[in-house]
Amino acid sequence: MLIILFSINSSAYAATILILGDSLSAGYGMEEQQGWVQLLRNELPEHNIINGSVSGETTAGGLRRLPSLLESSQFDLVVVELGGNDGLRGFPPNQLKSNLTKIIELSQQAGAKVLLTEIMVPPNYGPRYAKMFTEVYHQLADDFDVPLIPFFMQEIAPNADLMQRDGIHPNVDAQAKITQWMKPWIINAVKK
Repeated sequence: MLIILFSINSSAYAATILILGDSLSAGYGMEEQQGWVQLLRNELPEHNIINGSVSGETTAGGLRRLPSLLESSQFDLVVVELGGNDGLRGFPPNQLKSNLTKIIELSQQAGAKVLLTEIMVPPNYGPRYAKMFTEVYHQLADDFDVPLIPFFMQEIAPNADLMQRDGIHPNVDAQAKITQWMKPWIINAVKK
């Protein structure tokens, strides 16, 4: 009698995933194991998830660091969560677009799929700048035909119980919510 054993995983294979982000993904103000990237690792143990996020990182900084990160491993997926610090510093949207364009191109040239996370600036930066800033992400998603993840802070920032005292960074309690926001996008991307 022949018994065939098989398991059904959340994806077809073990993927190597790079999270290229800023403080929102680096776990600012908490222990690394409390951040959403580590929580995602716990939920998707079959995948190798590398957190290449640095607090305070701009798109220019991410672009500078990306080549050495891409050389360190063969990534199947690069999740780009950058731009918040560009916006907080009032950098021009065309500079944001140029840097993100190069990040997407380098990632794709290295054979990785790309997931782009939408970033929004606070309303006090003015509606014109905020609109131009957010439009960059939508344009790039269209231009490169990459999925655009809606900005996860939209659901978190209005809730003071999920924010650190600075009013900018999500707290420990918010991390599980971010994980659940990001997880289906990442699973779907590695399945394709």
